[in-house]
Amino acid sequence: MEVRDIASRLEEIGVLLELKGENPFKVRAYQSGARTLESLEEDLDILIEEERLNEVKGIGQALTEKIIELRTTGELPFYDKLRASIPDGLIEMLEIPGFGPKKIRKVHKALGVETIDALKEVCESGQIAELPGFGAKSAANILSGIENRIAYGKRHLWWDVEKVALPLLEGLRSLPEVDRAEVAGSFRRARETVGDLDFIVASSRPAPIMEWFTTRKNVVEVSAKGETKSSVRFDGGLQADLRVVPGDRFVFALHHFTGSKDHNVKMRQRALGLGLSLSEWGIFNKGDEPSEESGKAYDRPLAKKGIEEEADLFEALGLDFVPPERREGIDEIELAEKHKLEKPLPLDVLKGTFHNHTKASDGHNTLEEMSQAAADMGLEYIGIADHSKASFQANGLSEERLLEQVREIHALNKNRGKRAHLFAGSEVDILKDGSLDFEKDILKELDYCVLSVHGSMSGQSETEMTQRIIRAIETDTGCLKILGHPTGRLLLRREGYAVNVRKLIDAARDNGVLIELNANPWRMDMDWRYWAYAKEQGVPCVITPDAHRIDDLAFLRVGILTARKAGLTPVDVFNASSLDKIKSALKKAKA
Repeated sequence: MEVRDIASRLEEIGVLLELKGENPFKVRAYQSGARTLESLEEDLDILIEEERLNEVKGIGQALTEKIIELRTTGELPFYDKLRASIPDGLIEMLEIPGFGPKKIRKVHKALGVETIDALKEVCESGQIAELPGFGAKSAANILSGIENRIAYGKRHLWWDVEKVALPLLEGLRSLPEVDRAEVAGSFRRARETVGDLDFIVASSRPAPIMEWFTTRKNVVEVSAKGETKSSVRFDGGLQADLRVVPGDRFVFALHHFTGSKDHNVKMRQRALGLGLSLSEWGIFNKGDEPSEESGKAYDRPLAKKGIEEEADLFEALGLDFVPPERREGIDEIELAEKHKLEKPLPLDVLKGTFHNHTKASDGHNTLEEMSQAAADMGLEYIGIADHSKASFQANGLSEERLLEQVREIHALNKNRGKRAHLFAGSEVDILKDGSLDFEKDILKELDYCVLSVHGSMSGQSETEMTQRIIRAIETDTGCLKILGHPTGRLLLRREGYAVNVRKLIDAARDNGVLIELNANPWRMDMDWRYWAYAKEQGVPCVITPDAHRIDDLAFLRVGILTARKAGLTPVDVFNASSLDKIKSALKKAKA
């Protein structure tokens, strides 16, 4: 079983245990193990072979045995037995927004409800409303969730969420009652997909802000409307929460609701080590922290004064500032403590880009239009990479058409005026046996090529797919090689094919091949979790938009945010170099 699938299975076991009312420590152990696997830097097979897996923080002996069993056999009797002990209907209820394992267990235990239809009946009959801790509003919310669980249960592409988030943020900041406002959550951390939005506002007059927020035109449901917190859903199913806090607590709330659970745990632990207590309400002397239940969360005086920005908060804990994108609870706290955390990439770091399509294959613009659009963005160069002939569905170019395009690019460069310099390339299909769609005598006429898998993605084992791509990486093309979207995933549409990404990185290192960070919002591939290893191996990153029209060049921005998340610096990014340096690198690759 693949690492990501093992992590998902551990996460699912944690949920199932919570449904059964198991010890919370046991539940958290599986959840922590899943997160550890997702961010594992060493090769899992090596850890297993060297019997070091149980030494990894967050993975004890019991989890080690289960992970090994899943990795080697793909089966886990413990999971099968646990899953069989829980009615299918209870598991389906997990798809209902806001109706988590604890509530499901409570309703099941009190009313014997085991299916969504039965849950709907007890909501409509009033039985749910009579349960302690519920009420008529809870019943109405559950009914609404049942009707919309498919739309509401899905995640959303970061790029799509931004179209909702930024206008709302601009609107909030324009209100006279608002002193400060920011978007938090996984959106601010630049996760590739986002479940919901979190807005944090500083104000002493929350009522008008709540009214404005809950009456936007694209709001289809107001899930909650309180004095300082409201929740809404927009058309398309995206949920957004708004919290209004006093001005002197804004930084603490923003930090708390930006960071992942693991990041916040590490920050709280660090505060405790300094005799302090850190939460969304502020920073307090240990033992003097407020409780939410007291209703006076903001009445206690802060232990540290003058914390007006997030950088001040990190400094108060003896840390360098940690950019929002890095707050995943992996290694950022340790690096910030040692002053080894890299500075975030500036948004104008790129001097050019590669992997762009034109009307010659499945793009929508001409060479001239793509070149001019790149120049308009301030880029010095743009690499064209139309599909090769095997991608017939994308109008892939034959050898003759490709060479004609190369001649056209050379002619345009001689008279380019203020347009960006064009580099001639091709997105060359990696065929099923690992050979390339074009021979070297054609590829050597190019400045570079992008090696990508587009066909025969199913039916091959992880080993077969890995060997297939490594063969392509090792092939002499006579030009610079870039490995394109290494896993072939399409976010929220299609899982990537089974492949050992770390072995691909090793092969790229050994053969002088670059790897792309494909910033198309549907791909975001290679995944940010692998770039630390690629950086360690000295494999350069190429941030590309995989643009099929001039507007797609804007995808580069989210690629830069993802590179920030991965901890990359300008030295690690190939296309952060100037045109002259790129020309020299391409010439060297052809030597």
